[in-house]
Amino acid sequence: MRISPRLLSRLGILATALRQRLFRRRSRPESVLRILVAHPTKMLGDTLLLTPLLAKLREQHPASEICMLVAPPLLSLYRRPPYGVVPLPFDLRDPESFRRLASRAGFDLAVIPGDNRSAWLALALGSRWIVGFGGDVPAWKNRLLDEQAAYPGVPGTWADMVAGLVPGPPPRPYRPADWAPPDSSPFHLPGKPYCVLHPGAGNPLRMWEPGKWRGLADRLSQLGYAIAFSGGRGEESLVAAADPDGRHLSFAGRLDLPQMWHLLANAALLVSPDTGVAHLGRIAGTPAITLFGQGSAVLFGAGEFWREAPCLPVIADPFPCRDMDTLFKRRIPWVRRCDRTRSQCVEPRCMQALTVEAVMAVALPLLHGPGQLRETLYSRASDSQPTGETR
Repeated sequence: MRISPRLLSRLGILATALRQRLFRRRSRPESVLRILVAHPTKMLGDTLLLTPLLAKLREQHPASEICMLVAPPLLSLYRRPPYGVVPLPFDLRDPESFRRLASRAGFDLAVIPGDNRSAWLALALGSRWIVGFGGDVPAWKNRLLDEQAAYPGVPGTWADMVAGLVPGPPPRPYRPADWAPPDSSPFHLPGKPYCVLHPGAGNPLRMWEPGKWRGLADRLSQLGYAIAFSGGRGEESLVAAADPDGRHLSFAGRLDLPQMWHLLANAALLVSPDTGVAHLGRIAGTPAITLFGQGSAVLFGAGEFWREAPCLPVIADPFPCRDMDTLFKRRIPWVRRCDRTRSQCVEPRCMQALTVEAVMAVALPLLHGPGQLRETLYSRASDSQPTGETR
């Protein structure tokens, strides 16, 4: 019987972790010289949302070595690492990946932001003290945590909550200078000020109708901006549906992550669903609009850490079927989101409720400068219906 590479990796991690558990006493370290952030995921957005945690760890442990597990496809963004963090490549599908990590074993502190199964990996890498959120299911996932935190009882972004796993005041708000742009292979940017429209998303229920992307491109073109559609490999058809006559530039399937960073960093505006590119735009400092359908602008918006970022949501809120209250399998009373799949939801009415007019109402102050943006942000904070939301 052939054992899958993923299972082989898990067996190696489990065996090493059990040896650590049986033969080493657990104790809180008096000094923290080496720190591990263990949230192994291939998802760009989930990885970038750990940035507040990295910032806070660096502020609280200025002389410590801080390491973070990073999926190999995302490593190019961390080669000029923010906050001096050391990226450690890890892929559960590659048993050699864990064996290579063994040479870096021996951490005083490990932080587990999401699924507590990662505590087994942290223990296998010789972590003396493991901290994470309790309440994961099934309950065995929580047993290796030396310190369990609870999610806050008041609304906030997941990124800010993760930073709360580290004692101390919140980190200083993010500025684009905190993260050096990655080195990129040359490519041709549009020749005049441009807006990036990114129609793709991992879950098709998060996608906006092609006709609305077309209408938004027309409106922005009338303001004098070039339009640059973007998308990952395999998303070329989404751009073709949004721009069937090929009137605009398309970078779909043509850019790697560093090139995508530079496309966004030089753009006047980014419009995208709630997906990894939205978070990449925030890191690059791009004025950006995120279209929230299923997702929660409270959980995955700018929050405190990115409060100075020129980023605004467009969302129909409240929406009757945005009614799930779980995050990483923990029930949180104030959470309102949706995680349904196409088989569970025939028609994404939450995305269909968003109009081109609502997006343009948010786009204009972003495009016209900091003064109008500050006014928009102030109105958004003082009004019960945030700017750009549809009723």
